[in-house]
Amino acid sequence: MAASVRLTVLVENGVTRADLRPEHGFAVWIETGAGRVLFDTGQGGALDLNARTLGVDLSTADAIVLSHGHYDHTGGLPTALEAAPRATVFAHLAALDAKYALGPDGSSRSIGMPSEAAEALARHAGELVETARPTEVLPALFATGQVPRTTDFEDTGGPFYLDEAGTRPDPMLDDQALYFTSAKGVVIILGCAHAGVVNTMQYVAEMTSAETIHCAMGGMHLVNASDERIALTLDAFRAFGVERIGPVHCTGERAVAHFRDECADRLLRCSAGWSMGFRL
Repeated sequence: MAASVRLTVLVENGVTRADLRPEHGFAVWIETGAGRVLFDTGQGGALDLNARTLGVDLSTADAIVLSHGHYDHTGGLPTALEAAPRATVFAHLAALDAKYALGPDGSSRSIGMPSEAAEALARHAGELVETARPTEVLPALFATGQVPRTTDFEDTGGPFYLDEAGTRPDPMLDDQALYFTSAKGVVIILGCAHAGVVNTMQYVAEMTSAETIHCAMGGMHLVNASDERIALTLDAFRAFGVERIGPVHCTGERAVAHFRDECADRLLRCSAGWSMGFRL
């Protein structure tokens, strides 16, 4: 069994170093004694450059996990699969669905997996594992699969649809997170948390029989959230005793400001270049 897990953010809206490229998207490199995992791929413009700059060899990836099917998490798939053609890909099959967002004026734009990424995945020589249910990616590292929606204040975080006309709401069933249990407690790595940050924490806590969560980091999609939802999210962090919180990417500046006001001593700046190790 792996003795430790190290997380390194490869792609994020912000950077911790001037020689890294910022990009609206998210990708995390995960190293354990049992192997290496790429969680999400960003849009594709920053993945290779940032990986090389940070000394990460994408060709050593044993697995690639997709948190959901939006372009800013899947656009780098061609780069990742070219580097690691035998890596096992873990994804909910709904990540392959067409996805659209509607603007305030009713205009529609495609936000799903880019065609180049879908074609690269179709050509992929390695295994594709469907993650509708909790799935072990590597020893000690798990994908949640589809997250149950149990709270009454969380939604998918935006006007997302399965059709261009905006008549079929996208329930974002493909949204999933990764988790493992460290020596200090459960660690959750979120892609965008379209299923809801609190729903995800509750589900992971249920699966691990954990009463507390040590760390939750990643996109939390609170950019359009009401003050009430942000406050209830903070209540849940307190209830789970979360010691380290890394709100990045789609969390939104207003939500991060609330977090800073309430728990500045627990916040992590998980922009591209950030890295942290966890003992198991």
